[in-house]
Amino acid sequence: MSKEHSDALFMLIKRMSKSEKRFFKLRASRSGGNKKKFVILFDRLERMKEHQAFVMLKAERSFDAKQLPNLKLFLYNYLLDCLRTCNTTDSIDLQLTELCSNVRILYDKCLYRDCIKMLDRAKKIALKYERSSRLLELLELEKLVIRQTVNVNHATRVEESVSKTQEVLSEIENVSQFENLSIRLNVFYVQTGFIRDRNDLVKVEQFFKKNLPPYKKSELNFLESLHLNFALAGYYFYIQDFKNGYRIAKDSVELFNENPEKIMHHTEFYIRALNSLLVVLNKLHDLEEFEVIHKELVALKRRSDLIHTENIKLNLFKAIYVHEINRHFLRGEFRSGTRIVGRLENELNKFVPLLDHNSLLLLYYKISCLYFGAGQYKSALVWLNRIILEKDISVREDLHVFARILELICHDELGNDRIAEAHIKSLYRFILKKAHASGGKKISVYNRLILAFIRKLHRNLSAKQMKVLFQDLKEKLLPLTSQRFEKRAFYYFDIISWLECKIEKRTVEEVIKSKIKRKISN
Repeated sequence: MSKEHSDALFMLIKRMSKSEKRFFKLRASRSGGNKKKFVILFDRLERMKEHQAFVMLKAERSFDAKQLPNLKLFLYNYLLDCLRTCNTTDSIDLQLTELCSNVRILYDKCLYRDCIKMLDRAKKIALKYERSSRLLELLELEKLVIRQTVNVNHATRVEESVSKTQEVLSEIENVSQFENLSIRLNVFYVQTGFIRDRNDLVKVEQFFKKNLPPYKKSELNFLESLHLNFALAGYYFYIQDFKNGYRIAKDSVELFNENPEKIMHHTEFYIRALNSLLVVLNKLHDLEEFEVIHKELVALKRRSDLIHTENIKLNLFKAIYVHEINRHFLRGEFRSGTRIVGRLENELNKFVPLLDHNSLLLLYYKISCLYFGAGQYKSALVWLNRIILEKDISVREDLHVFARILELICHDELGNDRIAEAHIKSLYRFILKKAHASGGKKISVYNRLILAFIRKLHRNLSAKQMKVLFQDLKEKLLPLTSQRFEKRAFYYFDIISWLECKIEKRTVEEVIKSKIKRKISN
């Protein structure tokens, strides 16, 4: 077994619940497994904090180095079989897999009557829980059985089967096309963030229109409507059309509100719908509705009727953690916000290795902004460095740029003039390199103003001159907040509030809280 597969075995064991481990031990013991080497191997791997084969061989003399790869492979497959068996009652997909296998066995044994009964049972489950691909498989099996048992009484069944097959094929095609469009748009976003200029806008508009299949909204079922909304929401977010994004994201959540029974069997999609709505509410600074939807998201952790798989736990962690930070941003409560980093440290350490690259960078950046807003610049630098030291900059190049800008401002706040001077040159080279890699695109007005401003900071200026410098930058940046392709920068860092805090000699937290109070009173 290769090192990659050895690590996969180790991670699989670490992801098993107590009840699943108990089931494995019980099943192994029934076959005399307690004396078997694969049970000893399981116990060794379960106790280890990190997977190191040479340590395990040294600790357990009964293991032969040559036999160990095969032993690991056997244990890996055995564990998958155990997990499949003990989770069958919880998972609709596993139930349908088992029923499909049983149908095939009965068919191969020519037990067609029993086969039909099993098919009918499986089809009811697939229909109830909207498992279209599995239903299509069952319909194809049904045709094989009908062909072997043709009689006059099957005419109605044949027509129903053919009609249902066409209906399911249409649904699968629609869902597939909507999902393909959604995931391809997500790839664009993960690479660059929001659109940067008119060329980006034209490119994504043409791509979206070309790949969006024709549809009639009134004829779409629940899943088709949901996947269409995910594609549309992704498109509107990417082009920064948050009003339309809100309309679509709201509709996705309403689909579940109108069909609450769907939440249990499409939990991941429900989390995705709530997350989309929270993202756009954050961008629109709608604190009131944000807090209502955020409570709905957090409440999912406590719902006993939902099956909390490791995947669901990971998706909940990502959404809840990020939006808990966003909630503190919207309230202007940075100091109290930093406490959630410590409070959720154990959970953070558990899930960070499982996060995708995009989610990880976004989480690091938001945490660093929390510390920056709280005036804890050294802590902010710790989290910013996790982004800056990342070798792969092909993911979220926008975050890499703004992390470097925020890093410079942190060094300036700390009085690290020499360090900041070196970083200015590094940032300038980085921005030029990214512009060249993007087809020779010009540096944005925002980035040019920031670079010029930071250069001036390191001259020996009086307090009065510094105030004039801050005021001048603020006046130059304010018009950019309403420009289509420049305002994206202000989604990443509220530099206007930072400038106001320097001009008015207040903290960032005080400035933002006063803005929130004015907004509420108006």
